[in-house]
Amino acid sequence: MQHEHRMEVFACTASKGFAAKIVEHLNRTLPEAESIHLGESEVTMFSDGEFQPSFVDSVRGATVFVVQSTIPPADNLMELLLTIDAAKRASADTVTAVIPYFGWARQDRKDKPRVSIGAKLVANLLGAAGADRVMTCDLHADQIQGFFDVPVDHLYASKVFLQTISSLKLRNLSIAAPDMGGAKRANAYARELSKSRDCPVVICHKTRERANVVSKIVAIGEVKDRDIVIVDDMIDTAGTLCKAADVLKGMGARSVRACATHGMLSGEAVDRIHASALEEVFITDTIPHPELEHDPKIKIVSIAEVFAKVMTKVYCYESVSTEFIF
Repeated sequence: MQHEHRMEVFACTASKGFAAKIVEHLNRTLPEAESIHLGESEVTMFSDGEFQPSFVDSVRGATVFVVQSTIPPADNLMELLLTIDAAKRASADTVTAVIPYFGWARQDRKDKPRVSIGAKLVANLLGAAGADRVMTCDLHADQIQGFFDVPVDHLYASKVFLQTISSLKLRNLSIAAPDMGGAKRANAYARELSKSRDCPVVICHKTRERANVVSKIVAIGEVKDRDIVIVDDMIDTAGTLCKAADVLKGMGARSVRACATHGMLSGEAVDRIHASALEEVFITDTIPHPELEHDPKIKIVSIAEVFAKVMTKVYCYESVSTEFIF
């Protein structure tokens, strides 16, 4: 007896809004005969803080996608692991962990003695839970894909940010990297944008006193009278970003903006951005920030459609290479 091939999409607690957007786009991209809804699941809470996710809908034989950004607290990661485990034990055919923001990605190597490599540990945990595939966006380091023993679809926010930058119609556009590690990303953006205009690259070199504390930034490249867009994978405390923007403005930049995929925006990040030389900051919705919906300076761009297109291609056994820019 041949089983029906069907897609089921579920959301964990931290990404219900994002998953709802994905489902909305999926119903536009899936074959006409198919229509899906966000699957019903629930989390049972125990009095001591322990919790147990479960599915209300059957997932037997289904191609299951579980959406969850592993943002702090660690309960979000644990909920994703338990939900994947529940799906496998409920006889799902395959389970794809859709992780818009992959937490612990900054712990990708031993940068000092006697530290963990958190990104590798999380990859092992996802594999042990039963994930058959992982889909994520703008990993802090590309090599994290190699930590997994299952296929990884590494999406890039460039798909939406390139459109955003083009729509600004900046006359003297330059792309900037906030540090040396972001030079590759900045060059890739500049290469795409240079197809229609001249777009030089500016590199900011920073030195740190300690984690999250930048002591000095020096900008390398043509800055004076340029409209500069800083591109990065995340904004945490916004210390580096705001200091870079102030340095660039002090060197004669006409305007400074930023595009960053993951808006952690921890601590006083929002206040720092508002007080900085930045005119606009664009982030995606991989991390929920409903409080910023009408913020005058921080703008949220949805990347849900990019995920929906790749999920459709994975489900339909089609090549996903056309969905990647860099």
